[in-house]
This record gives sequence, structure tokens and C-alpha cells, in this order.
Amino acid sequence: MSTAFDSVVDVLIIGSGPAGVQAAIHASRKKATTLVVGKPTGSAIYGTDVDNYFGTGSVDGESMLSEGISQAESTGARFILENVVSSGVVDGGFQIGLDGGDVVTARSVIIATGVARTKLGVPGEKELFGKGVSYCAVCDCNFYRGRRAVIVGNESEAGMSAEMMTGYASETSWVIWEDGVNPVLLDKAKASGVSIFRSRPVSIEGEGKVERLVLEDGTVIQTDGVFIELGARSAADIAMDLGVMPEMDDSIKVGADCSTTVKGVFACGDVTGKPWQVAKAVGQGCIAGMAAADYSKGTI
Repeated sequence: MSTAFDSVVDVLIIGSGPAGVQAAIHASRKKATTLVVGKPTGSAIYGTDVDNYFGTGSVDGESMLSEGISQAESTGARFILENVVSSGVVDGGFQIGLDGGDVVTARSVIIATGVARTKLGVPGEKELFGKGVSYCAVCDCNFYRGRRAVIVGNESEAGMSAEMMTGYASETSWVIWEDGVNPVLLDKAKASGVSIFRSRPVSIEGEGKVERLVLEDGTVIQTDGVFIELGARSAADIAMDLGVMPEMDDSIKVGADCSTTVKGVFACGDVTGKPWQVAKAVGQGCIAGMAAADYSKGTI
């Protein structure tokens, strides 16, 4: 997968699951310069078996994604395995910042990030939700002024949340248990005073409220809040930065051509709402890819 890209591309696709990869195939086949950002490992089908997609029988999701990415690359699409940390509108299109520090400008954007449905799955998480357990540091940071906070997660959203939380909490910790955390985000977090712990969480404990987080290596972090940030930046956050207002359930409403209320911004796959199925994601990816290519070239 390529790591180089032009300063301006025709179509930038956020998300490398079935919807994003299919969009890349069709956008690049229409001769639009196409860049896909995101990690296939973040797709809902990665590590699962797909047995209800036309003509495939039962196939593992990782193989499906790998084959699709190869198809897209053969048509000229390029992939960067990084997450989006910023997005906005600029003259001539849209500007997207990546967690490695690079910035790319695009004439059109397709949001194909899927939806965040992953929980940590440890004792105390469900019981203490709303009592110190949160899934949105940006939403709840004000409640932790002068208090202790722990951010849990291995992706860019966790790193950004940890750095941000230092402006509110008296003590901020970031719990990481997988390799591959972006070193730029890690350095920023450390420089802002975040304490880094490298061990998997095993339980969240407290009497009626969060009091501590226990890690697999035996470490016990005394804290007032545990913020579980297991994914990349959410589709809703990206959409709002681009001027698109999500629905109440954070889904993105699209037209028949997968266009949003902002010209040049398209969405496809799980982010557009249920059903969360590969068949729907691929179909919308096809439509969004062609529509975004046409828009960027001024043919619609």
C-alpha cells in the first residue's frame, strides 16, 4: 500500500471497509485521483466470516478486504493506513489531517468509516456506565475539571482525547495494550503530561461510581473517570466539521446518489444507517464512488 499522495486529490475516501474500498474501485475507474485513508482492521467485517453476500458462500472478512484493496490499487487508487484527526472546508474543496501529521486537500470526500459499536467488554463497564464510564471524552470532559481521568484505547481518537483531557483533569492517564500506536500522537500526549500505561484493562471498579481501573499486569490506576475510546474519529465528528449535520442517531442522511447536504461530501455504508450489511455497503460504495468522481471532475 502506498504512503505517498498528491497535495490535492479528486476523491478522498475516509474508511477502508467494504463501502470505502468499493467506492475507491469505482472512483478510480472513472480516472479520478483517489486516496483512501483508514485501517482495514477497523472494519466491522475484519476478523469475521461473511456468509450472506451474493456469490461468495462463506468467506473471511480479512480476505475479502485484502482482495478488494488489491482491486482498487490495480485501478490506481492509493491507500494510507492512518486515521483522520481533523477535517474542514477550504477554498477549492476539503482539507483532511492525518494522525501522522500529513494534510491532504480533496475536491470531494466520501465518508465510509462504518459505525463505532465496540465496547471494552470488562467487568464494571456496563454497571458503571454514566457513573464515571464514558465513550466520549469530548462530550464529558467538562465534568472532570480538577479530577482524575483515564483514556483507554489504541487508536488516534484515544491519543487526541488524552492530550485534550490534560486541559481539564488534574491527572490524565492513557492505557495502551497494542503495538502500532502512532508515535506522533504518543509524543504529543507525553509532552502534555499524560501518564502512559501499557497493559490491557481487565476491570473497572468502584462503589456506585468509578474509583479505579485494574490492568492485566496488576497495575491499579485510581481514577474518577474511564473514557473508552477504541476507534478512530467518529463519522459524526468528521461530518460536522465538513458542514454536514448528522441525524439524532449519528447516522448521515444521503440522497439516491449518496450525496449529503454539502456539495462534494458523500457518505456510504453503515454510516448511512441500518441495515448494517456488506451488500448495502458495497452497493452504496459503488454509487458514491462514481458520484464523487463525477463531482470532482465537474460533470455533475
